[in-house]
Amino acid sequence: MTTIQQYDAAITKCKDIFLKKTKDYGTSWRVLRMISVVDQIFIKALRIRTIQEKKIQLIGDSISSEFLGIVNYAVIGLIQIELNKPSVEDLAVDQVSALYDKHIKQVQDLMQQKNHDYGEAWRDMSQESFADLILVKLLRIRQILANDGKTLISEGIDANLHDIINYAVFALILIEEGKHNQ
Repeated sequence: MTTIQQYDAAITKCKDIFLKKTKDYGTSWRVLRMISVVDQIFIKALRIRTIQEKKIQLIGDSISSEFLGIVNYAVIGLIQIELNKPSVEDLAVDQVSALYDKHIKQVQDLMQQKNHDYGEAWRDMSQESFADLILVKLLRIRQILANDGKTLISEGIDANLHDIINYAVFALILIEEGKHNQ
């Protein structure tokens, strides 16, 4: 399989879960402020790191399922940025699906550009690095939020969420290939 096919397969799993949860819960996540979205991703990334370090887990959810959740919460963050203000608002499943696709397309385009320039260096990275890099991006977003969303020369919240999604998808691809632990 090509990288794009692998990427699409990982995203298909993520989106399937996202839309099923949307049907179960509606878009209750629309009330989340950005810091809450960041904290949800933080919890998942920290759990991955803890499992990696302790080499044992007591809850059945796999590392793979946590990376899937990271992708979906990061998409929620991008949708929240686009829709501007958190609110008690229920969006139709079709609208959510279209927003999901729109943001994933932007993220995937970025991945292709970076893969061109970096030569798919991510294929030689450890799962630990993906977890650490996601945590770094989350801490950057927290600092940007503390600065009222402003940066002097750095990328914004959306760019950091794009990278988080790509790191999580890369981890999912390498798990699927059997190169990383599940």
